[in-house]
Amino acid sequence: MLSRDGVTGLVFLALSLFLLALTRGLPESTMVPVGAGFYPRIVLGIMAVLSAIMLVRDLRARGGARAPAAAPAQGAGLNYRLVAITFGLFGFYVALLPGLGFRIATFLFVLVLQPVLDPPPGWRRWALVFVVALATALFTHLVFEHYLSVLLPRGSWTGV
Repeated sequence: MLSRDGVTGLVFLALSLFLLALTRGLPESTMVPVGAGFYPRIVLGIMAVLSAIMLVRDLRARGGARAPAAAPAQGAGLNYRLVAITFGLFGFYVALLPGLGFRIATFLFVLVLQPVLDPPPGWRRWALVFVVALATALFTHLVFEHYLSVLLPRGSWTGV
């Protein structure tokens, strides 16, 4: 008998494989290097792999070879608080996009979200938070604007 995690893994594995099969009918694009099914296939492929891992871990735990349980870093109530804070920050990020533009808003979002999820203990970790935020904003901008030819929002306040 599967636990709740095993059932969840099985359901999402089946769902992701079903939806992945449906992406085969999406048209290929002649204008850009990737078609309409490119991103859904990536997301659904990752979902299938993670669901399969979840199912296998549950089956191993049922078979006697216990998978190591991840110890929660903080109380269970805090997880809901972090989810709510993350959604709030994301909403604020979306609201700032038209004014600040993609690069600046993304940089600020990642810069604020990282310490909220895992507060850095020292100045070196703060420097790493800054570098990761900067790299995330620049890398995603370069990939979308230059490689995929997707125009990202420009800021009405900043012009970038």
